[in-house]
Amino acid sequence: MTSPTAILVLSALGMATASRIKAGIPGTTIFGLEGRVHGADVSYTNFGETIRQHYQNGHRIIALCAAGITIRSLAPILGEKGGEPAVVAVADDGSAVVPLLGGTSGVNVLARQLASMLEVTPAITTSGELRFGTCLLNPPAGFELKNPEDAKTFIADLLAGKTVRIEGDAPWLREAHLPLDDAAELRILVTTSDVVPAKGDLVFQRRLTRSEPTFAVATSPLAHEKRGRLVVVGLGPGSPEFMVPAVKRELEAADDVLGYETYVRMAGSFRPDQKLHMTDNREEMQRARHAFELAAAGRSVVMVSSGDPGVFAMAAAVVEALHASNDPSWHAVELEILPGVSAAFAAASLSGAPLGHDFCVLSLSDNLKPWDIIEKRISMAAKADLAMAFYNPISKHRPWQLPRAIEILREHRNADTPIVLGRDIGRPAQALRVITLAELGPEQVDMRTVIIAGSSLTRSFERTGGGKWVYTPRWYGTKPE
Repeated sequence: MTSPTAILVLSALGMATASRIKAGIPGTTIFGLEGRVHGADVSYTNFGETIRQHYQNGHRIIALCAAGITIRSLAPILGEKGGEPAVVAVADDGSAVVPLLGGTSGVNVLARQLASMLEVTPAITTSGELRFGTCLLNPPAGFELKNPEDAKTFIADLLAGKTVRIEGDAPWLREAHLPLDDAAELRILVTTSDVVPAKGDLVFQRRLTRSEPTFAVATSPLAHEKRGRLVVVGLGPGSPEFMVPAVKRELEAADDVLGYETYVRMAGSFRPDQKLHMTDNREEMQRARHAFELAAAGRSVVMVSSGDPGVFAMAAAVVEALHASNDPSWHAVELEILPGVSAAFAAASLSGAPLGHDFCVLSLSDNLKPWDIIEKRISMAAKADLAMAFYNPISKHRPWQLPRAIEILREHRNADTPIVLGRDIGRPAQALRVITLAELGPEQVDMRTVIIAGSSLTRSFERTGGGKWVYTPRWYGTKPE
């Protein structure tokens, strides 16, 4: 289980940022300086004493203040590297995220999560992680670094240009950007038993899950084992009210829950005996393989996604991982995929029925497909007069793509075409706007916004109490009598 998380706030501006963070990390507690901060969960009078108490209790700390204040406050109690909890400094206005302590306890994972929520770039300075795409000091759940005292020299050797060979099964290492060489002097050994590290070794011990065999048996590999189960679920857009009952039942029954940390926390509270495996949002295939490894050992595993797992989410990665595997134990796993309420459907329901006729759903992110394909699909869907829902519409790294998508829409749609903008639907910061295509601009949209663009027949009208209703009629062409 992840340790409790404390957000320490010194100002009113910091409180606004803290509220955004808490909305994305359920169960987090906001501590506000008495007399300066209003609306915090708990008030305190002395910042230094408060942050030191949380640090000594092993709590993750998000300090909404200058990094220097945080460092000076913790300096008197800092000991040897290895046992500290994650400590991150965040600018009051959310413009900077700086991981300070906790390299072996997932501080960079937390920093990336916060940066994603605040739409900034985290100030990751860990040389090995930047170079190799993984933190050898902080292996994923299921693995334990047996000789951390040798890791500093090992990583320094890699950074100096030495190569490494990997012995044992660890997909997360194979997917990293390590300089591999079968004849390398350095070795990473992945084992299920206790071994004495040799010079030049870095040893990870794979923790055996219950029902996992520790020796080979000359019989059917599944003859005496419980059949494992892997369920891929969609949590809906955010509110527990949008989560379907079947998903809730699977979460309650699971031995292990895997997913992007924001979504795992969104899934709710868990029993002490349930194991949570939380990873970065970009580690989809690694996460899928890990899920099959757990399920193949007889465990009941749930993989979580937001929205619907089959809409730009984990279901495709899980099925692809199974397709690519020749391991019979993976194919024997009982696999089920449960639907969820996708963001487009949640936004559509709040605005009326803009997807009431034929429609399509497109992601504007070119991380996994080329932009020329995205442009072609927008153009063809617009020519076909489909209503469209756009996911991942814009980010700071690709600010030009949404304006180009709008330009294509305007080639095929009238200026008064209704546009629905749904941001954080089902979450505390929920916002819904209905505008026209002529009014649509990139400054109105961020990564957490879903855009619904109407067809030529989509209509809008004023609703009592403010706002507008939007709908696309079921008929097309001539209205039936």
